[in-house]
Amino acid sequence: MSHNSFGHLFRITTWGESHGPALGVVVDGCPPGVPLEAAEIQADLDRRKPGGSRFVTQRRESDTVEILSGVFPDRAGRQVTTGTPISLFIRNEDQRSKDYGDIKEKFRPGHADFTYIAKYGIRDYRGGGRSSARETAARVAAGAVARKVLSHLLGNVTIRGALVQMGPHRVDRARWDWRAVSGNPFFCPDPVVAAAWEDYLDAIRKAGSSIGAVVEVVAEGIPAGLGAPIYGKLDSEIAAAMMTINAVKGVEIGAGMASAELTGEENADEIRIGNDGRPLFLSNNAGGILGGISSGQPIVCRFAVKPTSSILTPRRTIDAAGNETEVSTKGRHDPCVGIRAVPVGEAMMAIVLADQLLRHRGQVGNCGSAAPAETESGAKS
Repeated sequence: MSHNSFGHLFRITTWGESHGPALGVVVDGCPPGVPLEAAEIQADLDRRKPGGSRFVTQRRESDTVEILSGVFPDRAGRQVTTGTPISLFIRNEDQRSKDYGDIKEKFRPGHADFTYIAKYGIRDYRGGGRSSARETAARVAAGAVARKVLSHLLGNVTIRGALVQMGPHRVDRARWDWRAVSGNPFFCPDPVVAAAWEDYLDAIRKAGSSIGAVVEVVAEGIPAGLGAPIYGKLDSEIAAAMMTINAVKGVEIGAGMASAELTGEENADEIRIGNDGRPLFLSNNAGGILGGISSGQPIVCRFAVKPTSSILTPRRTIDAAGNETEVSTKGRHDPCVGIRAVPVGEAMMAIVLADQLLRHRGQVGNCGSAAPAETESGAKS
């Protein structure tokens, strides 16, 4: 199985399966001299790990990360990157492979079971193997390294994610409060709708079903100039990164699909000069990217996560011998896998931006020379 790597100059390669002994990631291309401790990576992993509330899978994993290579103490005694590959290791601790014995020969509708067999002729049915969301722990670890690269080279860069829709229920953007994201089990910026989601998801969970969601990721502090026209567009690479996340079925930048309803006058992000002499954008329908290149505004991306296909409700399917049958999936699963996708989306945004920043330095050599622009209406499009 090839295609387990992502990125160009800042490149990650993940490895491991849901029910294997461990999983991890090799980060290649990280510049030397970037301060990096395991505790900094662990902070991001703790936000993604399972078992944090009744609304996510009850699989118990500490997701403790070890740095196996690529760091060394500098003259001041700080642990910093050396410029060589960084290998990050996370052990699996709470596998229950027996839960998947009933689906060994059956293809779960909506899952990758059939396509894996069609392509490889073999599949790891224990939790989905490589197609499991467990793989995203490695991405979050790599994303923590990418965040360190961005802050080391650019200074104050903020990448934040939030769940903005669960099923048909959306947040009220008039109540948007980033501080609320850490105060509820849904990474929700609207504390009122977060409270309503508890009863809604409880009913979904107790019925043995699942529901989809939409995640929004906003990156601030990114200067103008990252990205390239045509085939190196920043927005196309962000979209590609988000589409690699398990269960993601749609991505939009800025106004996204809603831009089809706007007139040219409404859609154009007009520009003035602010009091500080910097460009002041009056809106951010473009999501901080123009012509594939960052404008200095907040970069705004949203992605839709389908409901997990591992549900208790029996679904019609076929087995490996071609017989028609039914399947229901036992075990421990997220009733809304979009919840834990929030830190994963943040990680993929950081990985793309770190890669684009290093490529920009290689071609132009003046990263961060243009200060981030302001948006009169704020980061949200």
